[in-house]
Amino acid sequence: MSLSVDVFVVGADDERTLLDVPEGSSDVAGFERWRTSVWGSEALRSLGARFFPMLAGGDLTVAPDQVADFLAECALIRSNLELVASSTDPAKSHGEYVRQISERLRNIEDAAERARSVRGGVIIW
Repeated sequence: MSLSVDVFVVGADDERTLLDVPEGSSDVAGFERWRTSVWGSEALRSLGARFFPMLAGGDLTVAPDQVADFLAECALIRSNLELVASSTDPAKSHGEYVRQISERLRNIEDAAERARSVRGGVIIW
């Protein structure tokens, strides 16, 4: 099973509507086990991340007014990928693990940028 990242907008009735993933983009945010092993890891928490560690306990919803802070956290993670991938998957090389995390983070960053452009939010589930 995989984690997905989606963009939502809030309508006048306060109801959330998920937007379609545009062609050329991906909604893959990582493997289900990454809730704790990557996004909720102690390494990531040690960086001061506050959004991503929420995935260890459930889904993550980033409200429209939090997207800028969420993008800043994505940038923090991107600049520390070697640390985040420190507990490597024994089935992969460290470089491959870093590459996979980077790709999934790029999908999340892309969704957050799309959310910002429509004044929407992000959900990872």
